[in-house]
Amino acid sequence: MHILPAIDLLEGKAVRLHQGRYDQVTVYHPDPVALAAELRGKTPLLHLVDLEGAREGKPVQEALVRAIIQAFGPGVEVGGGVRSAETAEAYLALGADRVVLGTAAIDDEDLVRRLAHAHPGRVVVALDAKDGLVATKGWLETSSRSALEVAQGLAGAPLFAILYTDIARDGTGAGPNIPATAALAREGGFPVIASGGVGSLDHLRALACIPGVIGAIVGRALYERAFSLEEALAAAAPIPYPPSRG
Repeated sequence: MHILPAIDLLEGKAVRLHQGRYDQVTVYHPDPVALAAELRGKTPLLHLVDLEGAREGKPVQEALVRAIIQAFGPGVEVGGGVRSAETAEAYLALGADRVVLGTAAIDDEDLVRRLAHAHPGRVVVALDAKDGLVATKGWLETSSRSALEVAQGLAGAPLFAILYTDIARDGTGAGPNIPATAALAREGGFPVIASGGVGSLDHLRALACIPGVIGAIVGRALYERAFSLEEALAAAAPIPYPPSRG
């Protein structure tokens, strides 16, 4: 299972939200570019989110995203406000390995399919659940569909993975929603990247035991030194990084 350190951008800083709330922000690093440079070479993957873009529905911090991609190198996946083909193509052109679409999976399934077929293995669909239903528009609105329902509706699309987050656990360190993550990996039809609530090495070990879970996103626990990146990589028993191109 891969470990993906998370850099969430808000007002030019690396932050974490508590349960997806923009009014509960903790700043963890004032210079996200320097943070990305520190992570370079230590792990092959980085999860990058433009939180302002997610809220506004369009990229807000493109210059900062570009600088972070350059600082980290290959292996960056970018999300937050990716709701058009133009935005997705622009991020891929900047050097992102993958783009993450969330709201678009609910609002424009056709877009997700077109992008996935145009860029096989370079599209991730983020399904963020609030009380079992997928939240959209930066987690500010809730749809009427479950994560499993949305994933199954995308059957046949050459996605890289589904990124699943239980919003109630995000940023809490209380542990990921193991049953829901396992059910999605078992029945959704796609590999799953788990997110939300990882606070200990045992949480990572539990996720690594779930068939079909290929990655885990870790943010607050790393920043608050609950464990080191090296310890996380060892707990997850990393698998070889698959090339995203070619």
